[in-house]
Parts: sequence; structure tokens; C-alpha cells
Amino acid sequence: MSTKDFVEKDYYKVLGVPKDATDAEIKKAYRKLAREFHPDANKGNAEAEERFKEISEANDVLADPKKRKEYDEARALFGSGGFRPGPGAGGSFNFDLGDLFGGAQGGAGGFGGGGLGDVFGGLFNRGGAGAGTRTQPRRGQDVESEVTLSFTEAVDGATVPLRMSSQAPCKACAGTGDQNGTPRVCPTCVGTGQVSRGGGGGFSLTDPCVDCKGRGLIAETPCEVCKGSGRARSSRTMQVRIPAGVSDGQRIRLRGKGAPGERGGPAGDLYVVVHVGSHPVFGRKDDNLTVTVPVSFVEATLGAEVRVPTLGGPAVTLKLPPGTPNGRTMRARGKGAVRKDGTRGDLLVTVEVAVPTELSDKAREALENYRAATAGEDPREELFQAAKGA
Repeated sequence: MSTKDFVEKDYYKVLGVPKDATDAEIKKAYRKLAREFHPDANKGNAEAEERFKEISEANDVLADPKKRKEYDEARALFGSGGFRPGPGAGGSFNFDLGDLFGGAQGGAGGFGGGGLGDVFGGLFNRGGAGAGTRTQPRRGQDVESEVTLSFTEAVDGATVPLRMSSQAPCKACAGTGDQNGTPRVCPTCVGTGQVSRGGGGGFSLTDPCVDCKGRGLIAETPCEVCKGSGRARSSRTMQVRIPAGVSDGQRIRLRGKGAPGERGGPAGDLYVVVHVGSHPVFGRKDDNLTVTVPVSFVEATLGAEVRVPTLGGPAVTLKLPPGTPNGRTMRARGKGAVRKDGTRGDLLVTVEVAVPTELSDKAREALENYRAATAGEDPREELFQAAKGA
């Protein structure tokens, strides 16, 4: 629709309401006419369909307070003689309205470089009704999937095959929803996939079109595979890289790896929920790995150098100081899980004094001698003293 056509159209006349009609009166008039001229009630009637488009176009402007105000101002500007043709013009326009609204530098009316298009441009190009309307791209849906990793894969990262199902353009109808590949533009939303309604207080609300379910298109002969939706279930297998250091239950977002979009729209995102298996030796605490290492009574008492295994790497040797108590935790730096910045956490080594269940005669004799040598010592004496003091 050209700017000239827009200015000359009387939307109030189209809906049959006065220029000072309230929002409620406009809404009531639109609903009455929409029911009367709706294509579903006038199948095959091209005149009724064209009338319905005019009604929808008028309502799109008048039901929106901001659009209505701009429309009224534009009509008043041209209708008040502000841009009347000069003498001898024969009562017709002798200038190009496209130049006036197109944004020429120093345009007519003194509106500067933007022209009047800066004032009314939001009204003339809002994806509403008219010959220039076209269906809008739609973003694909987000897809969620799950993957289970071993403990080692979660620490070091892994590339895993992931099979997922999502909505994609129907192959049978090439995503049109029509069996013959020739859907028609939805007369309700005129191809935008959305309808606007007054929300009160100067606001307008936009909702997905109910008739076309937000697609902007209606299939004359619905596709037997997708039932006219243009989308069908599709399965595919893709290789997904899970970053190192991922934790159990973490949700990873992969941009653009979800369901394909419609009409050139971007694909949705893929969300992968990670489950991590356990390890027989190692545990994990944030970016640190944990391990419990048994030591003998002699090693804990006299001190020793103890070899400790690491995950996927060579063993490290930790120096156990004399008198190391049971349950003490030592740290092997840089032997933990991979952090986001590429560095590694630590390996936390917890000492567990191993108590033998079987003793040789020589070992038993040595322990008996030790007990005799320490007969006067009571390791629980401080415990009872503290208990009395409390």
C-alpha cells in the first residue's frame, strides 16, 4: 500500500464508526463485520475476502491508540490544506508523496533529513495488512536432550554422538503445509502470523494468530503428512562436544543446534543435560578430584613417602609427615578436573590409617612390646577432661 493510498483511505468509514468512536465501539464494529465477511463463512467469495482484508487493515490501525493517533494526524495534515496543490494543478497532486515520506535531505515541511517518514514510518510499515505484507521468518524451537558420560569423560571432555528428534520443515510439502505447495496468505493476520488488540492505557497487545497458528499461511489442501502445519517430526544424529570439567546435572546450551527455523528464520538452541557416572577410586568436589589413600600405622607414625594414583596420568609421591592423624587431607596441585580457563584443580588426598586384621607372630610381638612401652599413656585423657569441664 502506497503512502498516498494510506492517507486517502477512511478507516472509520470502513468500520462504519464515527471519528470520535471509543475503543469499545471500534472493537464491537470490527467483530461484527469480521464475523460477517470472514472467509470461512464466505468460501469462494473473493469480494468478501477483499472486504475482510480492508476490515482487518482498518482495525489494525484504529484499535491501536498510537497508530490511530498517527493516522489521525496524517489525515488532518493532508486534509487541512497543509499540502494542497498550487493554482492550475487541476485538483490533483503535483508532487511525489514517496519523496515526501522517503527521507530526502531537507525534505518538504522542514522535517530535516528523515522526512515525514520518520514521523509516520512506524505506522506505514508495521507488518500489518496491505499488498506489501509478507510472512515473517520464524525461529526454530529449542530442543532438550540428555547424555551420560563416564567419570573420566566428564573431567577431560568428550565428543559424543547424540540422536535427537525435533520439528523440521515437512519434506512432503517442502514446509508449506499445502499438499500442492501453494498455501494462501492468512486473511486474518494478512500473513504476519500475529494480530494486535487494544490493551487499554495506550498499549496494544500482540498475540499469535489463532486461524493460522502463527504461521501466516493457510493450506488450501492440507498436507497428509504434517496436517497443514508445515512441520514434521525429524530425527538426526549429530556429534556434540561436551566441554571438559562438566559436572553431573549440568545443562549445556548449544546455540543454533536446535530445530530448524521457518522461512529463513534462525534455528533454535539445543540444551543437553549431562549425567556423569561414578568412579571406583576417585570422587569430585567442584574442580578438585578426591581420593582416599590407606597408609599403615607405621607410615602414619614415623612418616613416609606415599605414592598416590592420579586420573589418567602417572602417580605422584606425597611426603607424609611423622604423626599424621587418620583423616588428614593433603593436596596434589594441578591433578584435578579441568577448569573453564583450561587450568586444572587439585587432587585432594585423604589419609586413612589401615588396621591389619591378621598379624604374623613377629608383628604381634613387636606390637606387644610397643604397648608395654606406652603403658602409661592414655590417648583419651584429654577427652574426659574436656567433658568434665563442659
